Amino acid sequence: MSTTDSPHSTHLILEAGRADRQYWSDVWRYRELLYILAWRDVAVRYKQTVVGVAWAFLRPFLTTVVFTIVFGQIAKLPTSGATPYAIMVIGGLLPWTLFSSVFGEAAGSVISNSNLISKVYFPRMIVPLSTVLVVLIDFAVSLSILAGLMIWYGIAPGWQILLLPVFVLLALMTSLGPAIWAAAVVVKYRDFRFVVPFVLQFGLYVSPVGFQSTVIPEHWRLLYNLNPMVGIIDGFRWCIIGGASPIDLPGFTLSIVVMFVLLWWGIRTFRRIERGFADLI
Repeated sequence: MSTTDSPHSTHLILEAGRADRQYWSDVWRYRELLYILAWRDVAVRYKQTVVGVAWAFLRPFLTTVVFTIVFGQIAKLPTSGATPYAIMVIGGLLPWTLFSSVFGEAAGSVISNSNLISKVYFPRMIVPLSTVLVVLIDFAVSLSILAGLMIWYGIAPGWQILLLPVFVLLALMTSLGPAIWAAAVVVKYRDFRFVVPFVLQFGLYVSPVGFQSTVIPEHWRLLYNLNPMVGIIDGFRWCIIGGASPIDLPGFTLSIVVMFVLLWWGIRTFRRIERGFADLI
C-alpha cells in the first residue's frame, strides 16, 4: 500500500488545547446549527397551540393592567411627570420580560438537548444562545402593546426612540451572562432549575418595573444600580418618553460595568463546566 497522500486526503490534527484556542471560531463555523436549533424551538413553541403567538401579547398586556391598577391606582406611586402610568409600566416591563425570558429559556436548554450534546461535538455555547431568537420574536410582538398605548394616549416619541435598539441589545447582553451561567450550573446541580423561577419573580419586584427608580432614596440609588437591569430599564423608558424619565449617568455606567462582569463570569463558568457536560448529562 502506498503511503503517498492523495490530493483529496483529509488530515485530522489532534493537538492539546487546540479546541480551546479555536472555540469562538468554532462557534462561528457552527452558526447554522444555532439557526436550526432556534427555528426548531420556534416551531415547537407554537405548534399545536390554542393561543399561539398571541400569548406573547397577552402576558405583558395583562401584567401591565395589573401593575397599573395595583401600583398606579391603589398604591398611588408617582409616574414620570405627566406620562400615563401604563406607559411607564410597559416601558419597564418590556426590557424586564426580555431579560427574564432569555434567562428562563436558556437555564434548562442544555438539559433539554442532552441527547444531542452526548452524541455530537459542537461548541455547547450554541445551545443557550439559540434560545435568543424565540425570545426576540415574542419581544417583537410585545412591542405592539407599546405602540398601541402610545397611540391611545396620544404620545409622540422623540428622537430618543432611535436609540431603542441599543437598549434592546444591552438588555440581551445583560441577560446572557446570568443565562449562560445558569445553563451550566443546572447541568451540574439539577435542583437549581427550581430556583430560577423564584429568582426571576424576586427580580421583577426589586427592579423598577412598576415604579420609577427615582423613588429610591438618592443615597441608595448608586447601590441600587448594582442590579444591572435598573440602568437598562431607565434607558428604555428614556427612549420612549424622553426628558420625563432622565437617565442617571453614574448609575447607568455602574449597571453597564456590572453587565460586562456578569457576562464574563457567565462565559467563564460555562466554559469550565462545559468540559464535563458529557459525563454530567
